[in-house]
Amino acid sequence: MTLHPLPEWEIPEQTAQIARASFPKGNMYMKMYDELGVLYQDVEFAGLFPAKCGQSAMSPGKLALITVMQFCEGLSDRQAADAVRSRIDWKYALGLELTDSGFDCSVLSEFRNRLCEHDLENKLLDLMLVKFQEKKLIKNRSKQRTDSTQVIAAIRQLNRLELVGETLRAALNSIAFVEPEWLRAMISDEWFERYSWRFDNYRLPKNKKEREELALKIGFDGHYLLHQIWFGNHEKVGLCQLESVEILRQVWMQQYTFDRSGLVWRNAEQTGLTPHSICIVSPYDIEARNSTKREINWTGYKVHLSETCDDSTPNLITNVETTSSTTPDGEITSIIHQKLANKDLLPQEHYVDAAYVDAYQLVESHQVHQVSLIGPVAIDTSWQANLKTGFDISAFIINWEQQIAICPQGNFSRLWRKARDCNQNPLIEVVFDRKTCASCPVRINCTSSSTAARKIKLRPREEFQALQQRRHQQQTSEFEQKYALRAGVEGTISQAVRRFDLRRTRYFGLAKTHLQQIATACAINLSRFFAWSNHLTPAHTRTSSFARLRVHAA
Repeated sequence: MTLHPLPEWEIPEQTAQIARASFPKGNMYMKMYDELGVLYQDVEFAGLFPAKCGQSAMSPGKLALITVMQFCEGLSDRQAADAVRSRIDWKYALGLELTDSGFDCSVLSEFRNRLCEHDLENKLLDLMLVKFQEKKLIKNRSKQRTDSTQVIAAIRQLNRLELVGETLRAALNSIAFVEPEWLRAMISDEWFERYSWRFDNYRLPKNKKEREELALKIGFDGHYLLHQIWFGNHEKVGLCQLESVEILRQVWMQQYTFDRSGLVWRNAEQTGLTPHSICIVSPYDIEARNSTKREINWTGYKVHLSETCDDSTPNLITNVETTSSTTPDGEITSIIHQKLANKDLLPQEHYVDAAYVDAYQLVESHQVHQVSLIGPVAIDTSWQANLKTGFDISAFIINWEQQIAICPQGNFSRLWRKARDCNQNPLIEVVFDRKTCASCPVRINCTSSSTAARKIKLRPREEFQALQQRRHQQQTSEFEQKYALRAGVEGTISQAVRRFDLRRTRYFGLAKTHLQQIATACAINLSRFFAWSNHLTPAHTRTSSFARLRVHAA
């Protein structure tokens, strides 16, 4: 069964009459079509269907809109396909005849796969934003704000023993499907007892020694299987190409190593553990990572939402970035600005929290994109800065032209040289004279060394000056009042999590998780457009009765 798109996507007269009779005041989907027109044209998705494969049996523009409408209501594929067949408001928005029989629900999954394969996930949001720009709902060089939140992957959170057991079990299941006779000849009956059922911690030994013995036993089994696949008498080239076998190889490299005694289970003290940023945590989603932020630990991803925050227009999400859970927020700032620049949606002021801001970002955002990055920077944590009488970097006079520094006692630096920090970022190292420092009467406030001279490390000039200026600004009440605008993005994250189920992924992998979050952002934008066009007042931050007592008392 197929959808039958009408020329220019017009609403059939009978569909329009019944829809308006059923919804005399309209609803979100009807208002979307009436005021924004056709959001997605087929030509925008022509790349999904190469000429050699022929045209799509269904309108890709309609499938894109159905995907967004599906996430507006949190529907499964089957529920969305039923809505297309049975709901008059959906038929109105899609321009369908009342008698249209719809499509099989598997078509939506195929469409999502095509979007991910062709890296067109962002088109759903980008094309919607073009419509909003045409309606003047997004101001040029407006204010925007960004924040991130954790996204939990659609997998179980496994400990290391469960991980290796499940990884080997997944590989065995894949091999049993393509080469059952070969596998049966390679293994013993003990393997069936060990790997026929899912690995759950409650079924595993509780004693530490027994758990380590089981880990080694699983390790030897996995190593034996890999050796037979690659170096057995009858090398199985096809098995080498199985994804589950490659995952098995990677997990074994991360969880086991070899020493003089042979295969050993990695540990933190002797052999070291694999960093979280590259460590596979499940054989079923190899891009998910385990991370901890303050008291929260999760396995999955992280999403960064950017939205407009002007008073006269609705707060619309302009960009979505999906990253590994271990990716620092500061690495995304430049990427967000470049993506917004590509859409011609750069803000004049960009409000973010401290994780997105450092000296380099302050300079880069201003010089490259002419964006004022509004957010606090990390304070100086040196012991000199923590002491009221200590001499931190701000106590020194820096002469950039002559490349010298003057200490609080009026002494000049002896050496000015270029260096790099542990992350290979450029630094300037300034060294004072050791003899002068040794005889200084306030040495105890400057350096903790009894013999060495004072050294200070500076960022490049633009970064140093931007950092010092921001540290001064963020101590003022004016900055605090201005920065309060950033807090509104917390409401967007709350809405995305509570109303649109952003916290958990529906799919495996970074690409499909990103597509889910893009569709969720589109759904949020449509709901906010509907509320704004109907003059609904946004909810204010709720204050408890007890907290209001303080306000009234003041």
